[in-house]
Amino acid sequence: MFSKLTKRLSGMQLIAVGFFIIILIGALLLMLPVSSRSGEYTPFMTALFTATSASCVTGLVVVDTFSHWSLFGQLVILTMIQIGGLGFITIGVTVSMILRKKIGLAQRGLIRESLNIIELSGMVRLTKRIVIGTLFFELTGALILALCFIPKMGLLQGIYYGIFHSISAFCNAGFDLMGRYEAFSSLTGWYDHPIVLITIMLLIIIGGIGFVVWNDLYEHRLHFRKYSLHTKIVLTADLFLLFAGALLFYLIEHDDLFAGMTMTGKILSSFFCAVTPRTAGFNTVNVSGLTDASKLLTVILMFIGGAPGSTAGGIKVTTIVVLLVYLKANLTRTVGYNIFGRRLEDDALRKSAAVFCTNLFLATTAALILCALQNFNGLDTLLEVISAISTVGMTAGLTTQLNMISRMVVILLMYLGRVGSLSFAMSFTDKKKIAHVMQPAEKINIG
Repeated sequence: MFSKLTKRLSGMQLIAVGFFIIILIGALLLMLPVSSRSGEYTPFMTALFTATSASCVTGLVVVDTFSHWSLFGQLVILTMIQIGGLGFITIGVTVSMILRKKIGLAQRGLIRESLNIIELSGMVRLTKRIVIGTLFFELTGALILALCFIPKMGLLQGIYYGIFHSISAFCNAGFDLMGRYEAFSSLTGWYDHPIVLITIMLLIIIGGIGFVVWNDLYEHRLHFRKYSLHTKIVLTADLFLLFAGALLFYLIEHDDLFAGMTMTGKILSSFFCAVTPRTAGFNTVNVSGLTDASKLLTVILMFIGGAPGSTAGGIKVTTIVVLLVYLKANLTRTVGYNIFGRRLEDDALRKSAAVFCTNLFLATTAALILCALQNFNGLDTLLEVISAISTVGMTAGLTTQLNMISRMVVILLMYLGRVGSLSFAMSFTDKKKIAHVMQPAEKINIG
C-alpha cells in the first residue's frame, strides 16, 4: 500500500508529506515527559511548534531550549535539525548506499527535487560529497567550539555544546543551549569572542552557499572562470551582501546598540548581524534593541536568504539577482538578460518573479493576521513572519507572546519556507493544462 501511495505522489508531494510526518513524529516525542526537564508532559502546540522549527531549520522557539527540554528532548531536536538540514531524501539515499542497494532513476529524481538541482547526472556522487562534506565541516566546527567551551563548561558539557552548536550553525537552524546562563540569550554572552563567532559564521556561510556550489569549488578549486553561472552568482552575491550588510549595520548601530562595545565587539557584531539573517537565527545582540533601520535591513537580508540547494531559506540570492538583471535590462533597453557573459533563460525570470511574489504575499498576509489578532508593532511583526517563512529564527520577542492561532500561522510559514512555498503550490498542479487555442492578446497600461 505504501509503495502504491509513493508512486501516485510527485517528487515534491513526497517531500512535503515526508517533512510533515517527520514533524509529527518529532512533536509526539517532544510531548513525552522524558523530553522535558521537569518530567511533565509538554503541550502539543508547544511540541509541534518546536518540532516544526527544528525540522524546518528555523530556530524560532516558544520555550527556551536549555531550560525546558531535557537531554533526550535536546537530542530529538538536534536529530530533526540534521534531518531538516540535509533533507531526509539525502539521508535515506545515503543509508541505501551504505547497505549497497542500487539507486534507481526514481531515487535520483527525488535527490534532484530535494536539492533543487537542474541536471540529473552525478546525483550519487554529489550525495556522497554532501554527506562527507557535512561530516567534515560539522566535526571541525564542533572541535573548535568545544575547545572554546570546555574551559568555561567542563569537558563533557563543552564537547556536547560544541557538537550541538556546530550542527545548528551548519544547518542554519539557530537553536542554542545558552539558556543555561540566561533564557533566550543566544550568543549574546559571546559577542566579543572572535574564535566562537568566526567559527559560527563560517559554518553558517558554508551551509548556506549550497551543495552545488560545494561541488563546483571541489572540482575547479579557485579557478573562477571555470565555475558554473550559478556558482558565480551565489559567491558574488554572498560576498556583496556580507560586506555591504556589515558596513551598514556598523554605521547604523555604532553609536546606538553597539555603543559601549570594544572595537572588536563592534566589528564582530556587525558581521554577525549581516551573516545570521541568511538564515541562521543566532544573535549576539538583542534584536528588539536594534534601531528600526537595522530591523528593516535584517528583514531585507532574511527575505533574500541563502542559495538554492542549501541549508538556508529565503527566496534565495539567485532569485533576487535574476530580478535585478531583468530590471537593469529594461532600464537600459538591453536585449536579453545577461550576466557574467551568459544569457539567462526566460524561464528563470518567470520562476524568480513567482517565488518573489508568492513569499511576499504569504508574509504580508501573515503579518496582517498577526497584527489584527494581537495588535503587535508592524515592523516587529514583519520581522517575525519573514523570519518564519525564510526559516531564519530571529525575533524581536514576539514568538513567546503568540496565541494559538498566531502560532499556527507561524508554523505554516516555517513549513512552507522549508519545502518551498512555490514548489508546494505547484505540486498540486503537476498536470499542465495545455491550451489548444491561444486567447487573443490585448495591451494594458503598466506602471
